[in-house]
Amino acid sequence: MIIVIQNKDDLKNYLAADKQALGFTRKFPRPIVDDIWKFQILLRKLEYNINCKKGIHNRVKTLYLKYKFHKLSQKLGFEIPTNVFGPGLSIAHRGTIIVNSGSKVGANCRIHANVNIGTGKDTSLVDVPTIGDNVYIGPGAKIYGAINIKDNVAIGANAVVNKDVDSNVTVAGVPAKIINQKGSKGLLFRYHK
Repeated sequence: MIIVIQNKDDLKNYLAADKQALGFTRKFPRPIVDDIWKFQILLRKLEYNINCKKGIHNRVKTLYLKYKFHKLSQKLGFEIPTNVFGPGLSIAHRGTIIVNSGSKVGANCRIHANVNIGTGKDTSLVDVPTIGDNVYIGPGAKIYGAINIKDNVAIGANAVVNKDVDSNVTVAGVPAKIINQKGSKGLLFRYHK
């Protein structure tokens, strides 16, 4: 089940899960080199403001956060909308990542550069992927259409996924096919409360 940040405790849990998924143990991001961690913190704060905060003062704060988020997104090459990824997001590298705003991705997702998660032939928000928990998405993967990728899946580099994928498998190729039954085990940090 995919949820969004609904209160301050959710925000804290998402931030802790993302930090653990990125493999960081220090308390705060370093000023220069931790841009991806800063991006994910900003993403979660923006999601919290959009989902939970109301009123004029908070609209101004949300606009400011959107501006900062947009600038950092451009710098890193990300086009990642709010309220798509569950807790435990791990963006592996800078580089182009494009995600459709209608997509939903569960907890503990590791995503690499040059990934595209988008619509199929229909440009509506219903013709988009739903991705489960504990999914590893390799560099250059393309995932599109009204498909369902279940839990514990590994998607290989440059795979083109346009059909449903069952749990606990690894897929690769163009079009993607099952290559083994290992899944994402050992490929990502899994957040546990």
